[in-house]
Amino acid sequence: MKPEEIRKLSRADMQEQLGGFRQELFNLRFQHSTGQLENTQRLSQVRKNIARILTILREKEAGKAHDK
Repeated sequence: MKPEEIRKLSRADMQEQLGGFRQELFNLRFQHSTGQLENTQRLSQVRKNIARILTILREKEAGKAHDK
């Protein structure tokens, strides 16, 4: 996911995406440990997506704090 796509989402949608990516990361790690994972690059992609969403959520929270 690109940062521009994430910024267009509402906070609830971001939380939903975050939960989905965390579940996918869990499943990928499980597959990797059992030797069933074929595309190991997906692990880093999912971790980066999680970091992007968390960063944008924190940016929005910091923006609200400055508005007060």
